[in-house]
Amino acid sequence: MATTYNNQFTQPASMKKWGLSLTGVGIATLLGGLAFLAFSKDEHDVTRFWAVLLQNSTYFLLVVNASMFFLCATTLGWAGWTQSFRRVAEAISAIVPIFGILAFIVLMGLVFGHQHHIYHWLTPEGDKILEAKKGFLNPTFFTVWTVITIGGWSWLGRNMRKISREADENPMGVEEAKKWIFKNTVHASFFLILFALTVASSIPWLWLMSIDAHWYSTMYSWYTFASTFVAGMALIALFIIYLKNQGHLPFTTVEHLHDVAKFMFAFSVFWTYLWFSQFMLIWYANIPEETVYFRPRMLGEYRGLFWLNLILNFVTPFLILMKAGAKRNYTIVTFMAIVIIFGHWLDFYLMVMPGPLGEHAKLSWFELGIPVGYAGLIIWLVGRQLEKAPLVPMHHPFLKESIIHHT
Repeated sequence: MATTYNNQFTQPASMKKWGLSLTGVGIATLLGGLAFLAFSKDEHDVTRFWAVLLQNSTYFLLVVNASMFFLCATTLGWAGWTQSFRRVAEAISAIVPIFGILAFIVLMGLVFGHQHHIYHWLTPEGDKILEAKKGFLNPTFFTVWTVITIGGWSWLGRNMRKISREADENPMGVEEAKKWIFKNTVHASFFLILFALTVASSIPWLWLMSIDAHWYSTMYSWYTFASTFVAGMALIALFIIYLKNQGHLPFTTVEHLHDVAKFMFAFSVFWTYLWFSQFMLIWYANIPEETVYFRPRMLGEYRGLFWLNLILNFVTPFLILMKAGAKRNYTIVTFMAIVIIFGHWLDFYLMVMPGPLGEHAKLSWFELGIPVGYAGLIIWLVGRQLEKAPLVPMHHPFLKESIIHHT
């Protein structure tokens, strides 16, 4: 007897309710923060308000953008095994323009609102180090490159999704499939080039490392990439498991989940390699210009979070996801995906907060309410995007490879 399944997703009322409710918490938190600022006379409260928005807007934008990086990298590698769930990654990447606009508003508010308590390079006068970096750290370059970056991610990602939808229409002949795959590959290449020029290099320098403008690390961009990519893979895993539990994605099996969890495991180790390399070299050299970054994080008010960061993002994934059976277990992968996403959110907290706030930073209702709002937006918006196309591209030339995939 033939097996039937629903290849079209309709967002359940419970999913929409959770998404909108959590989004509402985020909006209420933002409004509460604005109201608090109106009555506060402490300049640290203003700095804290903008620092929290900067941390969350950049983190969640880079996390959802990691989905398109995953699609483009696997496209260049002709990795057919991803086709049974590629629409999950596409739906996540489709919210990059929205999160990009939110991040852009925050970044422009910092630069043109002259929030020099966060970006000290906005007032470089009398500081020889900052004056020497004015060719790179200035409002004009910051704004132009931010526009190009967010616009480029959004446009190239849209093109990739548009090309993918062509596999829903009609079966392709051999020659037609070759041309379609070539077009896919070319567009994926363009995205990866832009990704290399932004996420893998300049954007973490501009948006995050320039908070501590006297300090720099040649590993910083790769470190930021590893942190957000592993969180991005964890987000993909969560939606795959949710859709499987809803009776969708019939061709996605524990074999596919196993490989997605492999990415979670491997890039947790890669992140740790970068974390240790950056930390060990600075600790061993013990040069004041370099240790100024780690001193407040390791020895100051943040020391508990500093070591918790390492436990959540290395020790836990390493010990739990090491076994093959753990990578095939829905419950374990769900738990680890949540741990990884929160753990790297904490990693970004430690990247952003100590620079402008020092001991004045704290985890309270505002720091926790804003990421809850972003989580709600992801649930609701990704659910809406999943409704816009069939969950499985039935005419994709590599779909058969994904169906018979075995690790």
